[in-house]
Amino acid sequence: MRQQHIKWLVMLLLSLLMLPSYAKVLVLVHGYLGGAYSWEQSGIGHVLESHGWQHAGLFVSDPAGVRFLPANPNAKNKVYTVDFPSEAPIRLQADQLHKVLAIVNQQNPDEDIILVGHSAGGVVARLALVTGRHKNVTALITIASPHLGTERAEQALDVTSIPFPIAIIPDVLGGETYHTLKRSQGLYVDLLPARPGSLLFWLNQQPHPEIKYYSIMRGDGAMIGDILVPGFSQDMNNVPALRGRSQVIMVATDHSLDIRDGMALLSILNK
Repeated sequence: MRQQHIKWLVMLLLSLLMLPSYAKVLVLVHGYLGGAYSWEQSGIGHVLESHGWQHAGLFVSDPAGVRFLPANPNAKNKVYTVDFPSEAPIRLQADQLHKVLAIVNQQNPDEDIILVGHSAGGVVARLALVTGRHKNVTALITIASPHLGTERAEQALDVTSIPFPIAIIPDVLGGETYHTLKRSQGLYVDLLPARPGSLLFWLNQQPHPEIKYYSIMRGDGAMIGDILVPGFSQDMNNVPALRGRSQVIMVATDHSLDIRDGMALLSILNK
């Protein structure tokens, strides 16, 4: 009888080991003037990898939409990065993210997808979720994102909206920084403070998916926000459609991605 009992326990353990392991997928969306490299450069990629999150591929903008460059296809917990034209309007980047999520979902049909967006990338991710049906996405994590807009976008538009013929002077003498601002005008329009007629005003009124929301914000208790995005704009609880639905994590650093954001991500992923 005892031998039969032990045999039954061994068979039960073996059957449990043979069950498919439950895994998750991260899709990382960089911010303005960033790229796929931003996550590695900040140390976040290393933090994730050292805790079992392996890079599984890169999505690159292509004339036809997006191109996928695979890596570590057998990784359990996968991390996908994107390399979008960060100077492009939010809508265009969100359209590309739709295509990325369709491919990720096709490759990982039974796994949860968690979207992470830094700065403008957080708005890109939220617009993609509101305008598309991505059933496997279970959480959105944004890092220092301007959900209610930023006055810096207004200032950049003012600088680059000089009438002709005076505009000839900065066009000739403004240098690469000025021309970057000029190329980014469509993006700045999308990141204007939320008011009737703006993209963010419309987006913030729309029904959002019933998923988990996390706002990683800049602040140390004495000061909330950073030089580019005020604190109230980084908090998704201030989005009318999301009041009370976002958990807040404070990270004491500047607007750029930081290795401490990696630790904040792990604290969320391990819940």
